[in-house]
Amino acid sequence: MLLNPDIRKDAFKNFLFVLPAFMIFTVFYILPFMNLIWISFHSWPGIGPMHFVGLRNFQELATDTIWWDSIWHAGYITLIALIFQNALAFSLALACDREIRMKRFYSVVFFIPPILSEVVVGILWNWILNAGVQNGQQVGLLNHFLAQIGFPNLIHSWLSDPKTALTCIAVVHSWKGFGWGFIILLAGLQTIDRQLYEAARVDGATSWRMFWNVTIPMMMPMIMVVVILTILGSMQVFVLIVSLVENGLAHHTDVPVTVILGSMHGSKQFGLACAQAVIFGTMLIAVSFALKKLSNRVKQV
Repeated sequence: MLLNPDIRKDAFKNFLFVLPAFMIFTVFYILPFMNLIWISFHSWPGIGPMHFVGLRNFQELATDTIWWDSIWHAGYITLIALIFQNALAFSLALACDREIRMKRFYSVVFFIPPILSEVVVGILWNWILNAGVQNGQQVGLLNHFLAQIGFPNLIHSWLSDPKTALTCIAVVHSWKGFGWGFIILLAGLQTIDRQLYEAARVDGATSWRMFWNVTIPMMMPMIMVVVILTILGSMQVFVLIVSLVENGLAHHTDVPVTVILGSMHGSKQFGLACAQAVIFGTMLIAVSFALKKLSNRVKQV
């Protein structure tokens, strides 16, 4: 059935409005992604001819312990962020949602870390956690503080020790990122009808019962948004690690993005780097769809 000429004219006008965005998305996202997949099936040093190797790059990754360790490192940072970062954000949002003095000031202060450059944050915390010694004195602020208060036995090489480096990175990442969750959760708390709390209080509910039976159910959509953003952001952490870890990157601080960068600039294996990017991107897409489906179920409850 033919469409009315006026309808076709309106559809064409609408298409013209969408066309620039579609072209930008195609040129800068779809085509590079397709080219990425194509290169992942080749051996290529970055310059010169490419040699088709099929699935060899993916087969190498199946037994590459460094690659899978980097996945575990990113997962560990994400787990710490989900627990520490979001618990801190939710606690501060609950505090600022109440009628307390200077809550606007606190809201601004808590949002300062996220807007700081990751390079600046990395350099700052590197100075705090530094384990160097100059003129017999500890250079790092944390180690200097521990020495001053009488705990020299706790002085440690925080960023060089494989046992503590990843945890330090996770804590710094959580400190920098909790402000985003704080703002989102605070906005969600302010949309809850106060009459719900008054009705629960009349029924004799305690503060704890109101938190679990009113606040948490009403906040679940916002909580799911924060969880999704935390997972995707933490799995892709990169700049903070590069600027934080002293003496360059080490195996115990590698994450997927740093391994991909190493494959490109270190060993000049662009095909392998693209294969790593394809696997990592597929994992993030799968996690995103799973969380989106979970979020839709939560909203329906």
